[in-house]
Amino acid sequence: MATGVLDWWRQGSTRRRLRAEAKHLMREAQRILKRKSYRIPQSVADNVRAALTELQTALAGEDQDRIRDALSALDQLLEDKLSFARKSTLREYSESIGIAVAIALLLRAFVVEAFQIPSGSMIPTLEVGDHIFVAKFSYGLVVPFSNKKIFEFRQPSRGDVIVFKYPQDPSVDYIKRVVGLPGEKLELRHNEVFIDGRPMPREHVGPFQGSPEDRDSELWHETLDGKQHEALQESSRMPQNFGPIVVPPGHVFVMGDNRDNSSDSRVWGPVAHDLIKGKALIVWWSRGTTEESPWYAKPIAWLKAIRFNRFFHGVN
Repeated sequence: MATGVLDWWRQGSTRRRLRAEAKHLMREAQRILKRKSYRIPQSVADNVRAALTELQTALAGEDQDRIRDALSALDQLLEDKLSFARKSTLREYSESIGIAVAIALLLRAFVVEAFQIPSGSMIPTLEVGDHIFVAKFSYGLVVPFSNKKIFEFRQPSRGDVIVFKYPQDPSVDYIKRVVGLPGEKLELRHNEVFIDGRPMPREHVGPFQGSPEDRDSELWHETLDGKQHEALQESSRMPQNFGPIVVPPGHVFVMGDNRDNSSDSRVWGPVAHDLIKGKALIVWWSRGTTEESPWYAKPIAWLKAIRFNRFFHGVN
């Protein structure tokens, strides 16, 4: 019984492989006839089309011997008469790899880019070890390896979590939340954010129950233009005052959600639109740090540090 099942599986695998090879060879023959027609004698082209028709007819049936014979005949004809137009295996692999690399570079330049959270400045929204995808097309298209925008779709909105080039060192990427928009007057009074003289709506939740290093922090729910997010402030620190400052045209004022542990626009000023790389979308992978352990225990510790509950967690 087991031998019969194994033979059936082998026959199916052989049939699928034979058909795949036939379809690949047919595409190659059609490509050569189309692109090299000016170099192919009419008689040779007619013979190739006849061989193609025979292989197509064989594929429509179930006779594997006929498919194999037609496949061999077309392959031999291409090798004898049109070898100058055939691609070597090395060339086919090189082109496939080149196309894959080009697509990956285009996606990274214009569509989406992966980014790892290196610090706790955005806790509790983002944790150290989170890996996120950033939408490069959120605000417009940028010329790769430059700050020049081809065109803009829209401006950053208040509450967006954005990745941008650090104004004092553009080789470094930062991630923060947009709080102030161009032309607005922004200030902090005893840790409370005021925009054009109006306080940003917020609600105190209670002690933060997260990582040990942030246990003395208080959790707040803040609302920016209808978008609600969480923020932390350390109860042991003196309330902070800042500003007022007017956000310049073409800039945004950004802050970390972990307010007392964030270097942001309060320190180095607003961020120019040209430095913004994109909007944070989703956490696709997350793993915490592992404590020192013997070498034989490291694989288990590594697995235990994976935060599965954060996978595919949207960045709000």
